[in-house]
Amino acid sequence: MLDTAVLAPVAPAPSPAVSEDETLARAAVAGDTAAYEAIYRRHAPRLYAVAWRICGGNAARAEDVLQEAFIKAWQALPGFRFQSALGTWLHRLVVNTALMELRARSVAQDLEDEDDALAALPGRDGAAGAVGLDLERAVATLPPRARAVLVLHDIEGWKHHEIAEELGMAVGSSKAQLHRARGLLRKRLGEPA
Repeated sequence: MLDTAVLAPVAPAPSPAVSEDETLARAAVAGDTAAYEAIYRRHAPRLYAVAWRICGGNAARAEDVLQEAFIKAWQALPGFRFQSALGTWLHRLVVNTALMELRARSVAQDLEDEDDALAALPGRDGAAGAVGLDLERAVATLPPRARAVLVLHDIEGWKHHEIAEELGMAVGSSKAQLHRARGLLRKRLGEPA
């Protein structure tokens, strides 16, 4: 006869990274700045990459976004309820901070940056062996909203309803911006539409 205890479901053990993050977060809340530094070192590289993409490859803006997000995280950490992974919470904070930075920039500045980015790209001579544009550089030349939708959907894996809510647009607009961004990328990379 089988023991019913053997058949009872067993709760999965928390992953080591999650439990270490939780331990570090609790220590940081208690005032341990070394613990907060460890959180920063653990998560900053991945979060910087997200900010860099949303900021169109502008390293200075991405660094500013990352620093601002970690300042906000330090201030909000005492209220963190551990209902999600710390990395997920930080990721969302960086994305929100980057999107707020995009919103704050003037339309004229965005157009100027886009023109500068396009001018800096190498030309294509049409030869079969011509070097194509680097994908990251091509993404950086996209209009800011189209770039944000592309990064959030295709790179970060967000759903259109999440993007629409975060960017204050309709779901259909999110889909249209993604279609536009992909079309512009194909054009800039010299691929057929």
